Amino acid sequence: PLSLIGTFAVLYELGYSLDNLSLMALSIAVGFVVDDAVVEIENIVRHIEDGHSPYDAAFIGSGDIGFTVMAITFSLIAVFIPLFLMGGYVGLLFREFAVAVSVALVLSLVISRTLTPMMCAYMLKPESKEHGWLYRLSERGFDGLLGVYEAGLKIALRHRFITLMVMLGTVALTGYLYVVIPKGFFPQQDTGLILGQSEAAQDISYQAMQERQQALLDAIVRDPAVDTVGSAVGAGGGLYTINDGRVFIQLKPHAERDPIDTVIARLRANLARIQGITLYMQPAQDITIGARLNKTQFQYTLSDADAGELDHWASLFVDKLRAIPSLADVTTDQLNAGPMLDITIKRDVASTYGILPFTIDNTLDDAFGQRIVSTIYTTLQQYHVILEVDPKFQYGPEALDNIYIKSSSGQQVPISTLVESVVTVAPLVINHQGQFPSVTISFNLAPGAALGEAVGAIQRVQKELGPPLSLQTSFQGNAQAFGASLQSTPILVLAALFVIYLILGILYESLVHPITIISTLPSAGVGALLLLMAVHMDLSVIGIVGIILLIGIVKKNGIMLVDFAQQAERSEGLSPEQAIYKACILRFRPILMTTMAALLGGVPLMVGTGTGSEIRQPLGYAIVGGLAMSQLLTLYTTPVVYIYLDRLQARLPWRRRAPRVRAAAEPRPAQ
Repeated sequence: PLSLIGTFAVLYELGYSLDNLSLMALSIAVGFVVDDAVVEIENIVRHIEDGHSPYDAAFIGSGDIGFTVMAITFSLIAVFIPLFLMGGYVGLLFREFAVAVSVALVLSLVISRTLTPMMCAYMLKPESKEHGWLYRLSERGFDGLLGVYEAGLKIALRHRFITLMVMLGTVALTGYLYVVIPKGFFPQQDTGLILGQSEAAQDISYQAMQERQQALLDAIVRDPAVDTVGSAVGAGGGLYTINDGRVFIQLKPHAERDPIDTVIARLRANLARIQGITLYMQPAQDITIGARLNKTQFQYTLSDADAGELDHWASLFVDKLRAIPSLADVTTDQLNAGPMLDITIKRDVASTYGILPFTIDNTLDDAFGQRIVSTIYTTLQQYHVILEVDPKFQYGPEALDNIYIKSSSGQQVPISTLVESVVTVAPLVINHQGQFPSVTISFNLAPGAALGEAVGAIQRVQKELGPPLSLQTSFQGNAQAFGASLQSTPILVLAALFVIYLILGILYESLVHPITIISTLPSAGVGALLLLMAVHMDLSVIGIVGIILLIGIVKKNGIMLVDFAQQAERSEGLSPEQAIYKACILRFRPILMTTMAALLGGVPLMVGTGTGSEIRQPLGYAIVGGLAMSQLLTLYTTPVVYIYLDRLQARLPWRRRAPRVRAAAEPRPAQ
């Protein structure tokens, strides 16, 4: 509680709020901040069991474990350095996450080095000879677990080369799983809100569009999962043209309906029966990147200075993308087939009637231009007076037959006599990107498809079509941010490993033993990726953050083993084999306790439900899977790696080991 309360204070001073990311960070921090105190208390209790008083044991145990606790905390905080340096929108999002966890860890270190030993000195009691049945049962269970581990450790140390190959195999398996696992951006959330954009024929009238939109709404409200529906039609308010419409579908609570993907699939099938209009739907998300209005979730934009060339290639791309199985609802904002009445004045005919072209222009403007001719002012309001012909005479080219112009002789002449009219097609709207005409192709993902799979398929289509260099293509919004995050992920992981290596190398004054500690990490990556694949989840940005967190969590097992083994070598004159074996046996309990604390801290995120819980679940699954696998493997592989690297270090010409002497001949420092 002290660490979390202190974190609230720091977040308040930094201007952060309690939101999805900061609460997710604090939930994970609950499993981390107890690690330091667990290590401190376990070591102090061990000295009490050896016969020291609680007061002396607090001094001795805290002094023994101080370096280990600091190494664990600082190396864990170092993992967040890549998140602090991450650029773009994703970096801004996760900077708050990294700050929250880092502050909690620093406060935990301070508290565990001061308050925890003091409480142990005054609150712990000397070992009692009589214990309750629950204590005896738990100790008997732990002794049995320790016996199983000790037997397995002896086998691993006897077959060191095989154990080493297992560790190297996990490295190769981690790389393979990273390549084959489906990759996404952010998990799709079930927020209970569906955003839809309807599209009708480009030559539809406003009244007809209203009728088609109402048919959609009538079909939507009949679905048992729908609570309320809102709608808007026509240009304005974020809509480009008359043939566009917006639909907002609010679903019932989670317990009363199917998942949102099932609801969308059912609505899509039902609405497909409605003639003359199509509704493109997507679930509303808490995190979206890009402010462009689109019919579906992801966008792929083509731009070209030549509008004709752009229209040609856009049609080819749309046809190819609609054939990709991983894409659904492929559509485009290309509106180049709107009806246009092209009017040419017959100047010779108009002159025979004494009618000027200017008069014809003004008459057409009066009839169809909605010209403001006056304003009526009242006490509270003002009203514009619009001049136009009756709307029932405005639709279709035949309207020109019913509009007359007075000639110089007073004769009423129909405009159709004075002009030639031809119905042609023209763009309803020309979109631009970077000051060049553009066409944006939007798409959703097919059920079970990942964004990485869809992006790869689109890139293969682009390579297959081979468009000219003048045609520029790019992903937009979430798809663009996904590509940037995918490129930076390996760099972030390598940067985290490099920073941890530097910090551990400085702390241990060794180039070799930091590798022993880092060797614990591949098994965590294997566990995280395997569990994500088992529950059919993509490797999203949230999952990647979980893997980066694992880098900091899992290496604490190696730190506790290496630190204790080196102390045993220096103070007791043990060989590396004897020292690492003793470290494994004595450190088994705190390693098990800290791992379980962190693992259980991720369980609420993994099994949590409610609105928007999908964005937190990959973090929980990655942490639980990674810690479970690392607990099984690293306790056996780390001792073997320590022995091999110790031999390597002894052979280095600049790092010859000083001859060991027996502990009895060494002066022991005063406690």
